[in-house]
Amino acid sequence: MQALLKEFRTFLLRGNLVDMAVGIVIGIAFAALVTAFVTDIVTPIIAAIAGKHDFSALSFTIHKSRFLYGDFINAVIAFVSIAAAVFFFVVKPVNALMARRKTEPPIDETVRACPECLSEIPIAARRCAFCTTEVGALT
Repeated sequence: MQALLKEFRTFLLRGNLVDMAVGIVIGIAFAALVTAFVTDIVTPIIAAIAGKHDFSALSFTIHKSRFLYGDFINAVIAFVSIAAAVFFFVVKPVNALMARRKTEPPIDETVRACPECLSEIPIAARRCAFCTTEVGALT
């Protein structure tokens, strides 16, 4: 039993698991923050333009079935806001940082496409091994 508890503790304290748990908690908190932003700021701005003050009250009824499309509009606005925030505040800065910190030299191509059959041939080849077309050596 002691070995099982030790193995379980090792599993729980693995770096990847802890990082994932922190990411999920931060993601949930961020989603709550963006949802509050959408509900309290974005929706009233859109409502001031459109004339409705609360989208969640928008609905229609067909054969005594009520469809709450206003809640769906709020969810779409929240999703687009979260996606935009993640893209502009996480993805773009990380991509820029990774491009700036790139240290390996560019990889030289060792093959090229045959102009006739589009198969890959060595750069120095004068004839395609697949279709036997003369391609001329590149230097």
